[in-house]
Amino acid sequence: MTTPPNRPAVLRLPVPRSPVLRSPVLFSVAATLLAGTLLLAATGADPLTAYGAVLSGSLGPDGIGATLTTGTSVLGMALALAVPLRAGLVNLGGDGQLVLGGLAAAVTGLYSPLPAPLTVAVCLLAGTAAGAAYAALAAVCETRLGVPLLVSGLLLSYPAVSFASYVARYPLKEPGSSLPQTRRLPEGVALPALGSTTVTAGLLLVAAVAVVHFFVDTRTGAGYEVRMTGLGPRFAAYAGVDRAGLTLRLMAASGGIAGLVGAVGVLAFPYRFTDGALTAPGYTWTGLTAALLAGAAPLGTVLAALFFTVLQVGGLSMERATEVPRELTQVLQALVIVLLASRSRTPRRSDRHVNEKEKAA
Repeated sequence: MTTPPNRPAVLRLPVPRSPVLRSPVLFSVAATLLAGTLLLAATGADPLTAYGAVLSGSLGPDGIGATLTTGTSVLGMALALAVPLRAGLVNLGGDGQLVLGGLAAAVTGLYSPLPAPLTVAVCLLAGTAAGAAYAALAAVCETRLGVPLLVSGLLLSYPAVSFASYVARYPLKEPGSSLPQTRRLPEGVALPALGSTTVTAGLLLVAAVAVVHFFVDTRTGAGYEVRMTGLGPRFAAYAGVDRAGLTLRLMAASGGIAGLVGAVGVLAFPYRFTDGALTAPGYTWTGLTAALLAGAAPLGTVLAALFFTVLQVGGLSMERATEVPRELTQVLQALVIVLLASRSRTPRRSDRHVNEKEKAA
């Protein structure tokens, strides 16, 4: 009986998993949807009916207009906050910049002697400039006065919102109205609507901002400088990056986008500045959540903003279909970020093996 020749040992290499499957973002969204399913089942609601109501209420024929209208502001603020976040800078003063941009657009529209089309353009520029200048002030507080950007941006937001509230309630208040709002903008001073919907050309402006942000981030030296600063601030400083100048430029760009979003909101229905109309929906915090979820990446920020807009708009339809409060969608938004933060800080098993081998060596 002959013995078979010795077979060479087969080297079994681990099959690498797709980066998409290992993505903390995908894990966070999937875990959040699973948690939402369990919460809905615990209340006696059908999860499939609830999620179907969210999709139909936000993306169906009756809800797509509201989704695009709300998405204009959510995406705009997400882009505004993603710009400095790409470099590790957090702008918490979005509400103040948003409100000042809307107020500047309202004042310009009310008193501009120019024809209506030119007035609209000037309103947009005034809103952008107001937001940029106020955000730059927060950057100066950090670079020149030593006040952390988180503190200066957040604290400067309160006087801006209060000042806008005062102007809407007293100097520019519409006579005879019980609401804290300015007079209506003159006829024709408004962004054109897209078809027969409530969606305005502001959506196209925000989309253009997203395209510019993507191009600058991926195709220019300035974008590389920003990404390098976000990944390693000390290394970027050794490489010659002017941190103070970069902070000023990024905050001005961030505030300018936020001011533009405020101007777009005023130049749409009801064509006036109303106290609380820009801040009550929480566009700033939803936008910040989207930017954090996407890691401030341009394309990811757009997708995350769409995701949160669908949750926000579809929540009302879910409430009608299942009698589950729409606040559940806000819980899901917060849960996404909590899971993302915990997942990002938890080392993978392969990383632990590498660390153990390094320690043993």
